[in-house]
Amino acid sequence: LNLALLVYLLQRQLQYFPDPSPVERPAGEDFKALEELNLATTDGVRISAWYWPGKLLDNVLMFHGNAGHRGHRLDWARGFHELGFGVFLLDYRGYGGSEGSPTEQGLFLDAQAALGWLSRKPGRVIYLGESLGSGPAIELAAAQPPAAIILHAPLTSAVDVAQAAYPFLPVRLLLKDRYENDRKISRITSPVLIIHGERDSVIPFQLGRRLFDLAS
Repeated sequence: LNLALLVYLLQRQLQYFPDPSPVERPAGEDFKALEELNLATTDGVRISAWYWPGKLLDNVLMFHGNAGHRGHRLDWARGFHELGFGVFLLDYRGYGGSEGSPTEQGLFLDAQAALGWLSRKPGRVIYLGESLGSGPAIELAAAQPPAAIILHAPLTSAVDVAQAAYPFLPVRLLLKDRYENDRKISRITSPVLIIHGERDSVIPFQLGRRLFDLAS
């Protein structure tokens, strides 16, 4: 009982692993067009982001995974950019120099702020949700459909991930930030691509498979 109470009180420190340090603009000629942004969310939090314009009008809006910050996703951004896409990389609250602390509702407000800025650009928007980022990506896609959505190692729910990691705890009763993607994905009308590795040691492969089966 004492352990469960402690986990309940400290759950967000156990659930999120942000690197809060500000992210330096990448050096080099390749990144000279990259724009540094500071956005305000509807609840007044300032979040940091980059926008890297591409040759095409279409943009990829990237929602990164749990650990680190946007600077650790530059290889992915470069891959899309080399294909001609513009790329928007945000850091959620508490990550990469952004203010505040992460929560499920907070990440969704951060995602809305990012899309609000990017929607002023011409062209289509593709969402990319990596791991934890599948949560805000799916929530946003259900409300504001993208041209397509890519989910990399997505979770069915944070409850399922936590239950696999802590089978001895009643996580279904304890967890506040639940990211119930399995209940939301059937509401997505955009094309869906799910990518998951069979040897994923963080998000079990079968969760991605189940989410794919639930998609419409």
